[in-house]
Amino acid sequence: MHKQQDVRWFLRLVFCCPVVLGMMLATARAVEAPLRPNIIWIMADDLGYGELGCYGQQLIRTPHIDRLAAEGLRFVQFYAGATVCAPSRSVLMTGLHQGHTTVRGNAGRTNPKAQALRPHDVTVATLLQQAGYATALIGKWGLGDVGEAETGLPGRHGFDYFFGYLNQTHAHNHFPSFLWRNETKIALPNPIVPVGDTGAGYSPDPVLFADDLFADEVLKFVAQHQDRPFFIYWNPVIPHANNERTRALKNGAHVPDFGPYALADWPEPDKGHAAMITRLDSYVGRLRQRLEELGLAERTLVIFTSDNGPHNESGHDVNRFRPSGPLRGMKRSLTDGGIRVPFIAWWPGRVRPGVSDHAGYFGDFMATACELAGVEIPQPNDSISFLPTLLGETEKQAKHEFLYWEFHERGFSQAALYRGRWKAIREQSASAPLELYDLATDIGESRNIAGQHPDLVRILDEYLKTARSESPDWPIRSR
Repeated sequence: MHKQQDVRWFLRLVFCCPVVLGMMLATARAVEAPLRPNIIWIMADDLGYGELGCYGQQLIRTPHIDRLAAEGLRFVQFYAGATVCAPSRSVLMTGLHQGHTTVRGNAGRTNPKAQALRPHDVTVATLLQQAGYATALIGKWGLGDVGEAETGLPGRHGFDYFFGYLNQTHAHNHFPSFLWRNETKIALPNPIVPVGDTGAGYSPDPVLFADDLFADEVLKFVAQHQDRPFFIYWNPVIPHANNERTRALKNGAHVPDFGPYALADWPEPDKGHAAMITRLDSYVGRLRQRLEELGLAERTLVIFTSDNGPHNESGHDVNRFRPSGPLRGMKRSLTDGGIRVPFIAWWPGRVRPGVSDHAGYFGDFMATACELAGVEIPQPNDSISFLPTLLGETEKQAKHEFLYWEFHERGFSQAALYRGRWKAIREQSASAPLELYDLATDIGESRNIAGQHPDLVRILDEYLKTARSESPDWPIRSR
């Protein structure tokens, strides 16, 4: 009887007292409401796992990124979506791994439609836009272009604003004669010398460096949208090589100046490559300063990473810089040097400083962003939120049983990571035998132990047979 009276008294108190009711509803909202921070995803182009000071680089100066890592969470086993540009970006945007996403390779000029997102593709930008975020893409896109590939234009996939390169071959030139603002071509005062039949070239008398313009645009967007949540997908082109300039002048590391390396006793391609990365580092410093000046730092999650492993296409000496660090391989390889990337998350007051060995990949950004914004993850999907890891709730962190990659430029290769440790690689043909590596004891993938673990090989082989859906644009090819 007393319990019933207590309940009736409590209900009268709650529903007759607006203050108490308001407090209860506010508490419930605080528990259930999404975090909705600003999100800035910074993705360098062809930056290696070992090319930052915080990942062991000894020669190239990256003080601002190193500080970001010291104050944030530095991941040591995070993977790109692919070992080359376009599919890695497609995985990031769609949350689907490379065997399911629309764009699975670099098609270039030969088949632009195969390198474009389609109307049915749901991107993380679209979902954040629908959740009320202001969305911007600044820098390199590579998933759609005017003409045959227009289904992939940024404005059709969730971006309110775009400034940069649509075509990734155009993006080879850091001093272009034009850029795109939304779907309008903006002329720049850089003269161009064309090279070969690629439609690209280099500037013999450069004036404006594209990545400088991109950094300015990012800071401007932050200032103009500080009153509502925003998502900025910032894609610097550096340190990608100007391949055409390499062909013509044997030096594809084209920068406005060599910065602190001007007096180094190095060849010019080495000075230029290092200067690109240090210049990129300065942009990160400028962004951090702007966020702090505007009081946005504690409301903003900044992620810094690279789209795939490092290149060797500028004419620079990779032995000098050891861009893959302890990993084997580079861009276009399915060993970890081609796909494991630097990954730093910075969010003052939310992300505690530290190091994480959580094994995630670009596709996980979809689920993470959706959880932050409070929207449903589209299905089907290959995405697991890494928000628990960011917030230090590692006991709640779900894990992938498998991660998957493929490569189409040299026959057909596949790779899978099983339980964050066992790496299987099938090179050059769909019928080739599997190589097996234990990353826990052999981070450099130097010892193929397939013969010692036939049961693991069978598990991974069965997975690889079912890991991908068929795609007319990206069929399995054998040599």
